[in-house]
Amino acid sequence: MEPGEAGLGTKGAPRFFCTAGRGLEPFLMREVRERLAATQVEYMSGKVFFITCSNLSMIKKLKSAERVFLLIKKQFPLTASSPSKGKILHEMRRLISDDPGSWLNAISLWKSLLENDAQKEKLSQSINNPLKRKVDENEIVISKKLKVEVQKNEEIQQAFPLVTQVEESALEQGDSNAGRENLQGKELEDEVEEAADAPSPAFTFRVSCRCSGTVAKVFTAQEVGKIIGIALMKQFGWKADLRTPNLEIFIHLNDVYSVLGIPLFRVPLASRTYIQMAGLRSTIAWAMASLADIKAGALVLDPMCGLGTILLEAAKEWPNVYYVGTDVSDSQLLGAQGNVKAANLQDRIELLKVSVVDLPLPSECVDSIISDIPFGKKFKLGKDITSILQEMERVLRVGGTIVLLLSEDHCRCLQDCGESSVPQSPPGSHPADPEGKENTIPSETESSLGEASKQECLDKMPPFGSLVAVECYKVSLGKTDAFICKYKKSQAARCYLPEPHCVQSSLLAS
Repeated sequence: MEPGEAGLGTKGAPRFFCTAGRGLEPFLMREVRERLAATQVEYMSGKVFFITCSNLSMIKKLKSAERVFLLIKKQFPLTASSPSKGKILHEMRRLISDDPGSWLNAISLWKSLLENDAQKEKLSQSINNPLKRKVDENEIVISKKLKVEVQKNEEIQQAFPLVTQVEESALEQGDSNAGRENLQGKELEDEVEEAADAPSPAFTFRVSCRCSGTVAKVFTAQEVGKIIGIALMKQFGWKADLRTPNLEIFIHLNDVYSVLGIPLFRVPLASRTYIQMAGLRSTIAWAMASLADIKAGALVLDPMCGLGTILLEAAKEWPNVYYVGTDVSDSQLLGAQGNVKAANLQDRIELLKVSVVDLPLPSECVDSIISDIPFGKKFKLGKDITSILQEMERVLRVGGTIVLLLSEDHCRCLQDCGESSVPQSPPGSHPADPEGKENTIPSETESSLGEASKQECLDKMPPFGSLVAVECYKVSLGKTDAFICKYKKSQAARCYLPEPHCVQSSLLAS
């Protein structure tokens, strides 16, 4: 990985990065190319980097990203040869002092993005409300600048006690360099006092950190935040403000890379404003829908819809489609109805209380099926997964698509009842890194995202009747992993059970 020029691409375009759930990197890479016309797209585990000239309103439309940042710098990890506090502390300060111009360039870009977004919003408001009393322009711009907050972090203590903590830790560990590091601690204390005594500028900031690897063995994320904060105060004269800062600095340090950026939005993109009651993670739901080959005029079914998250994500992205969600749980359907109403999607989504193994639909009438199969922890499956897939297969048209979120147990069950050999891996398949390790893999095509591991993921997806496995992605759900599995119906199933009574709907009939 080459350390890039901070905040700028080869032609001066801003450089950004998004955080993503583990395993969703290929979805996000695809999305930034298609939605933002992004170039120089690359990924590390949990992050996607790219260059784009798109404005904030376009960037805000990303669906597979958790958060978006303007890149300050991305470089090799801290180079301390041993886990010495003094050496690592020196390397941390160099992140700021070695290239202050990159920080100033990033701040300038950040301000420009916010001002352009504020001007665009003001213009939109003036067009929509021509008679509305004008608000002072400076107030709007300043308001936009000063309200870039992120989700609440734990309250951090003041920076000054850090020096004592570092000194005491070194003594407790019996570090042979403790004396030297104590002197460095005194030097740091002097820097803190110098920064604190400087004139208080109007520009304020706070630092958020993630640490792993060698750095995490020596410093906590809280300590790293304080060290970086002190260096920024001394270098630029900024003032720390933990509650309502003008600017937030995000830092991730590990044994693979050091990444520094500025969050662009106060609320994570994954926190959808149109979802009233959260169920499945919205980014996972959108990723599943993106694989379902949804086209205008199609009939899309989620036969185990729960709170309706998959249907909401699909209906927002592909509007000219008719969606049907079914479930046997009254409480889940009630929550789904609330979500559909809050999102104002009643005209696109129909909800029914129906069993997944007794769908009131004619055979081969559905174009796409997308569903999160219960893992049995919060909701019991009730029926064998093979019975569920047989009913899905019955209602799916030939050439149609099924996208399922499956657990390891589901995959093992399907392997046991597989009828033929596993198909070859199609282009584009990608499981997440099975070990969860940090990877640095520049890429311009999804096919380069781990060729060797494609077959391993598809091995969990044997054909089922007329359903043929075509793609599989291993994704993280937090405490557990799951598989997003895509099937295509290659031919009519050999036999069907007698069709149940069908739903009377003009759209279904058509």
